[in-house]
Amino acid sequence: MTEEKKESKIKKFFRKFWFILWKDNSLKGWLLSLIVIFVFIRFVFFPVLSLATGTSLPLAIVESCSMYHSGNLISDFNAWWGRHEAKYSNFGINQTEFNHFSFANGFSKGDILFIVGVKPANVNIGDVIIFDAGQQAPIIHRVINITQINGQYIFSTEGDDNPGQLQVEKQINQNQIVGKAVFRIAPFIGWAKLIFYEGQKPADQRGFCSSQSSVVANG
Repeated sequence: MTEEKKESKIKKFFRKFWFILWKDNSLKGWLLSLIVIFVFIRFVFFPVLSLATGTSLPLAIVESCSMYHSGNLISDFNAWWGRHEAKYSNFGINQTEFNHFSFANGFSKGDILFIVGVKPANVNIGDVIIFDAGQQAPIIHRVINITQINGQYIFSTEGDDNPGQLQVEKQINQNQIVGKAVFRIAPFIGWAKLIFYEGQKPADQRGFCSSQSSVVANG
């Protein structure tokens, strides 16, 4: 086979592939498009995004109501603070200071957060971090205390809607930190994934957030 014929066959193959991928409205074309999109996201988009953000988990889906404030996007901060002031005052955090923290109005189950890698020395009280707690899912909570032991940073966090701290978040080693949440990409869009796992959760942790308290959030 001549080089011209080989080149012609390759061109025909790619033209046919391109047609099926983007212009063919049949079931075959639809399935091929889904496969290509999945492969691109899994093996190109996420690896590049992880490299750019410096974390293995650049996008995190919130899986619980532990950081929920009543009303979420339009929550009443003053009313929320009145219910939770006592637990923050124990750590010397007042209302004015909290109001300047990132995600001062919390976030809700199903929200997608953008995560970046962060050096331990650059984590501040009030930041929302995601860390490996040795559980099935990492936890996304707010930093309420930072100490240093033998040159290592030790962090303490708490969920905004939780009545107190979990045992696993009282002493978080700097090596446990996966990253820091910097902004919310899309409210509730993560439900497209969560809906498939809701049935596996305890009854009191299913569904949308209300005034309940929960404990674990993830992406």
